[in-house]
Amino acid sequence: MIEIRRVNFSYWDKQILKDVSFVVDDGEMVVVMGPSGSGKSTILRLILGLECPHSGQVLIDGQNVCVMKEKEKQQIRKKIGMVFQDGALFDSMTVGENVGYYLLENSRLRWEEIADRAAEMLGFVGLDPNEVGDKLPEELSGGMRRRVAIGRALLSTNPRAMLYDEPTTGLDPNATQNVLGLITKLHQEKGIASIVVTHQIADALNIADRFVVIYDGEVAFDGDQDTLRACQDARVKDFLLPFRESFERVARKKFIGLEQG
Repeated sequence: MIEIRRVNFSYWDKQILKDVSFVVDDGEMVVVMGPSGSGKSTILRLILGLECPHSGQVLIDGQNVCVMKEKEKQQIRKKIGMVFQDGALFDSMTVGENVGYYLLENSRLRWEEIADRAAEMLGFVGLDPNEVGDKLPEELSGGMRRRVAIGRALLSTNPRAMLYDEPTTGLDPNATQNVLGLITKLHQEKGIASIVVTHQIADALNIADRFVVIYDGEVAFDGDQDTLRACQDARVKDFLLPFRESFERVARKKFIGLEQG
């Protein structure tokens, strides 16, 4: 579905990504993590074609995004939903209008039908449309705004892949679990390929089986959770050191689950 192939990227004279390569297959959940400023969010911008690498390729379904004209990129983007860190909702629109915005702008459906679809999507992401549909985003909690943003992405493109940029940053524990549960639900029920960018290790361990660690712009690790725990790369060990307790807790839950199964 998505392939990053030997990508190098710089802002001005600062190199952000260095020979980065990894693949995300259809229906696969991959967490990209690493220290702040390591280039994680830049990868999402490259996938969307908002930036182009100075060398290397970004392939969506085998097509090189960076040799496309803008109209072709727009067609590619219809396959991909994006949830930004702050949700990027329109402040002046109601929640229902935010979710239905793409259909309002790009279809000939009557508003009544768009409103019905928006309400259905709000229900899917765990929100009561009768309760929140007419509210403005500022009236919702951070976790609810993230769920609205996910609903809007789903209704906008009916995507085959979802990109999440730090989806739980700034949320309280309960809201974090709600958002992670929704990401997992989408992955399991709709088979959507997902890339979750985060530096929240505990969150990553709860939703993915495959991890890509970006450290100082390079791929320091690409593999499953057990291999990550055993990784001896000094960069990976340095990044994970504060989170060893989370690793052990998740490992214990996994072991208990196997025993009960």
